[in-house]
Amino acid sequence: MNTANHKRHTLSVLVENAAGVLSQVSRLFSRKGYNIESLAVGTTDDPGVSRITIEVLCDDQQIEQIINQLRKQYSVYSVRLLPPDSSIRRELVLIKVQAESREVRNEVIQIANIFRASIIDVSLKSLTLALIGDETKAEAMQKLLEAFGILELVRTGMVALERGAYTIEDETKEQTEFNLGKNFL
Repeated sequence: MNTANHKRHTLSVLVENAAGVLSQVSRLFSRKGYNIESLAVGTTDDPGVSRITIEVLCDDQQIEQIINQLRKQYSVYSVRLLPPDSSIRRELVLIKVQAESREVRNEVIQIANIFRASIIDVSLKSLTLALIGDETKAEAMQKLLEAFGILELVRTGMVALERGAYTIEDETKEQTEFNLGKNFL
């Protein structure tokens, strides 16, 4: 597979909040041979609808194929490709760091302050930090904290929205189809 033209694409997908829907969506990617780089799922303001944020490395033709395949699935209400220059992308990162002395704890707290991270747990031997940002911010803080000894690290995966008044809409599906699907929730 030629990866020279591959770039990161962020998809926002509204789906029925039901058992098996996430499995259907992720199987579509594996059947086509695409690796999901990041995946985040949660309910929206409507408890019957979930938003899946998916990041995948592929070329423009491949992302169009993925979008078209997603739109064909009955449980998918809407699909939107989020342009990098007009969208907001964030992830939550939790990092537990060794901090057995007061001096080390103070240094870790200073690093947390620089990155606007929150200290969410303190013990005599460790500090746990929470950081919200893009991958470059998370990776930069992680590199600095590696010198102290990272005990655990977990990342949520990216969530994203378009900037401004833009919302997720899918003009290719009829409005009645969306409403019909919601009635079955």
